[in-house]
Amino acid sequence: MASEMLVNHREKAFALLKADADKILKLIKVQMDNLTMPQCPLYEEVLDTQMFGLSREIDFAVRLGLVGEADGKSLLEALERELSALHEASLRK
Repeated sequence: MASEMLVNHREKAFALLKADADKILKLIKVQMDNLTMPQCPLYEEVLDTQMFGLSREIDFAVRLGLVGEADGKSLLEALERELSALHEASLRK
């Protein structure tokens, strides 16, 4: 029973982190489509702030043992790759 709860907490923690990563991606997409260009300081500030916040959330979950360090790193790297591709696509427009 206790191991089931731990697995459930780990799955929930990772799902919440993934949802936050998806929110960041969506926020940046909206910002790029409607508001500012990637070279804008406001864009960079929002991106840096959001990415820092997510990295701290991941670090906290790792320290609690809810998310593996490799899984947290993988989630952050996947988001960075998606954002990089989005940035490059916007520059081609």
